Amino acid sequence: MRTLRVGDDALLVEVSCGEEAEALHSELARRPAEGLLTVRELVPAARTVLLDGLDDPDRFAAELTASRTPPAPPRPSEVVEIPVRYDGPDLPAVAALWDVTEQEVARLHATTGFRVAFCGFAPGFGYLTGLPARYHVPRRSTPRTAVPAGSVALAGPYTGVYPRPSPGGRQLIGTTDAVLWDHARVPAALLSPGASVRFVPVGAV
Repeated sequence: MRTLRVGDDALLVEVSCGEEAEALHSELARRPAEGLLTVRELVPAARTVLLDGLDDPDRFAAELTASRTPPAPPRPSEVVEIPVRYDGPDLPAVAALWDVTEQEVARLHATTGFRVAFCGFAPGFGYLTGLPARYHVPRRSTPRTAVPAGSVALAGPYTGVYPRPSPGGRQLIGTTDAVLWDHARVPAALLSPGASVRFVPVGAV
């Protein structure tokens, strides 16, 4: 673990992997409600957690690095269900990479419990972990110049849903009508770090 000061009242905590970042974020997110931490915002990423609004970043960094207690695993949370049609143009390619049928890709994906590790790329886009390592897939060799909103996609260890049309190189396996980002909704984002997610097939799998 490494800590870096950011500005006057923020601290960036670096860890060795995504699983550690998720566990650390989950642990830190519990502390404010227990009166153990005063912070304005917690922002997780692939291998970091940013704490913004600390009273004394240096003191907190010393306490964090001196602690011998490993981060607790994330607690179960309410499940966000996202309806999905497994009709993506890259479904055959993913099936070939997994060495299964297209129907089995859909079944395996739909029976996986996902968790939002962090958000980024575009408002409402969550990086979802949960697929075993043997099902991680590379990005496309040639990115698309336009990916439709609602596209359910895979790249590396992550599943994601495009909240709006944008370029992208992820493997597209399905589509959803779920609205990932709505500025008139509170909260605007359907997905937030730490949330549990399941994809619910529309039609037979």
